[in-house]
Amino acid sequence: MSEDNVICDFGCPVEAALAVIGGKWKGIILYHLRSDVRRFNELKRLIPNITQRMLTKQLRELEADQIIHREIFQQIPPKVEYSLTEFGLTLTPILQTIQKWGVEYIEKISKIRSKT
Repeated sequence: MSEDNVICDFGCPVEAALAVIGGKWKGIILYHLRSDVRRFNELKRLIPNITQRMLTKQLRELEADQIIHREIFQQIPPKVEYSLTEFGLTLTPILQTIQKWGVEYIEKISKIRSKT
């Protein structure tokens, strides 16, 4: 099957983007990886409300989509580091914009949510 015949399952580009980075945890994981290489336990400490199982799942999905790179060091105990790929780094301006929006609207969001 040629590339021209590949069926696209996305209704629009936003749907495609959210399929890769959407959900409760992926944006937070990417936020913490945007500026530094992190180890699994370091990510777990930075995101205390995520379970170990969910962190593993989200990291695997991001790796499968080539957003992050997982590097395994053959040593005892084993060491694994996660970083953004070149493709993943293209998300940096998006994450910065979301962060800026969140900072600007955190008070407003809190007021809206406290009324419901």
